[in-house]
Amino acid sequence: MQFRQKALSKLQSPEEFDLPVRFARPQGRLVLAVTVAVIAAATYWACTGTVSSKLSASGILTRAEGSYVLQTPIAGQVTGVLAKEGQVLAAGAPVLNVRTEQGERPVRLVTGGRLTTLVAKVGSVIAMGGDVATVERVEDPKDPLVAVLYVPGGSGSAIAVGAAVDLSVQSVPQQRFGMLRGRVTAVGRAPLTRAQIGGFLADDGLAEQFSRHGSPVAVVVRLEPSASTPSGYRWSSADGPPYAVDSRTPVTGAVHLPAQRPVDWLLP
Repeated sequence: MQFRQKALSKLQSPEEFDLPVRFARPQGRLVLAVTVAVIAAATYWACTGTVSSKLSASGILTRAEGSYVLQTPIAGQVTGVLAKEGQVLAAGAPVLNVRTEQGERPVRLVTGGRLTTLVAKVGSVIAMGGDVATVERVEDPKDPLVAVLYVPGGSGSAIAVGAAVDLSVQSVPQQRFGMLRGRVTAVGRAPLTRAQIGGFLADDGLAEQFSRHGSPVAVVVRLEPSASTPSGYRWSSADGPPYAVDSRTPVTGAVHLPAQRPVDWLLP
């Protein structure tokens, strides 16, 4: 009976057609407008915007011609060391004197360069073909350094010649002096074997390190010069470190890849 009385009273009351109907509150209109604006901006950016990315790889500062291991063509006892590490020598310059059965004979450089490592010492006995020194090929001591990065083989095709590179130098505190600036000048066409890397750097340990995750591609980076810094190169800070950077110093490079569209549209 209670429900029947409510139904009868509802039928007896007039229809409320003259009351206004509120479809949305002002706050709801504001939220709707903001949502539409955000969707429109996102759609426009997806159609016309670009996304920048970087590729990180380890490498080393060196000379463009690379290095080689000097091996002795004679056997005997070292009686004299005629050069010092860091010294730039011409081709044919004597490095060691070795006492042999035929008398004392010198061990000479095959090609000119900078003596980076000297293994043999006075009094040591060396066998024929033994390693006595590491020589960095240098045609002109004033030639600038380059950075050689070893990137995974599948990533080399994404790097363009001329791309900007930010280099973190192991011997330079990055938070204080920033990063080296450079540009890609060459990208290897084929992956390198461990032997090829070792032959260029004259260091089997570095070859193993750079080929640890497979055969990489070599990317040569030219360091941007600057006459206003002590190192002679441009840094992300104003002056960079108050000293020169040396060859054979490990670096980590961030290569700026070409900008890409955030959405790839597939047309039927």
